[in-house]
Amino acid sequence: MNEELRKLIEEGESKRYLEITRNKKLYDGLIRAYSIMESIETVEQLGNYSFLHYERLRYQYSGLSSVRLSNRFVHRLIFSEENDKITLKLIEIDNTHYGNKK
Repeated sequence: MNEELRKLIEEGESKRYLEITRNKKLYDGLIRAYSIMESIETVEQLGNYSFLHYERLRYQYSGLSSVRLSNRFVHRLIFSEENDKITLKLIEIDNTHYGNKK
């Protein structure tokens, strides 16, 4: 997991992800998604949590997967999978998924 994201999850602070730190719903969604990802044994179990909208990504994100932080926002937690397990070494938050143009 990158240092900035680790700091955001563990300390609730991040210069890169200021929008998340300033929005309680997004931050709570991040913590909820991260907790679920830490507690499951296989990636397929993410499908049991429909509110996460788990999906394997394509095109420029091919080989990565994502879950949504909140149903009200397009922000997604992007991560890699390895042998049916979640690997948190390549991870970021993206709000441009689905072509979102602000």
